[in-house]
Amino acid sequence: MSKSQIDPRGPRFGAAITAVLLLTDVYLSLNPATFPAAVSLLAIIVALFAIGAFFGNAKHPYGYLFKRLVRPLLQAPKELEDSRPPQFAQLVGLLVAGTGLVLGAFNIQLGLTIAASAAFFAAFLNAVFNYCLGCQIWLGLARIGLIKA
Repeated sequence: MSKSQIDPRGPRFGAAITAVLLLTDVYLSLNPATFPAAVSLLAIIVALFAIGAFFGNAKHPYGYLFKRLVRPLLQAPKELEDSRPPQFAQLVGLLVAGTGLVLGAFNIQLGLTIAASAAFFAAFLNAVFNYCLGCQIWLGLARIGLIKA
């Protein structure tokens, strides 16, 4: 992961879209008739998390939308933030949602619902309260020396 600086509003924008998609996925997962659609939607969400985890915010579709459509409407950010914690958060999202996808592929409805709900909770916290759980995990790992800050 590279040590570049990003507008901190970008990840929150992406988290808002992700939260809506995950809430939709949880809803779809609750009904056996719409469960296959929940698995398909979660596959798309997992792919988006993978882009963010491996290529970073700048290469993510939500990052592109933010940069091209939203940021020009806003004032310049007061400060920039390190891109590594949000990129790590995408990896955490990938692992959680990916677990749900694997469980969904094996038709384990409750497993998909729980994993999608957990990912929704994290995305909601970031979008609404600007609290990034994955970023906090990254910072904790950096403090104890498991990640080079």
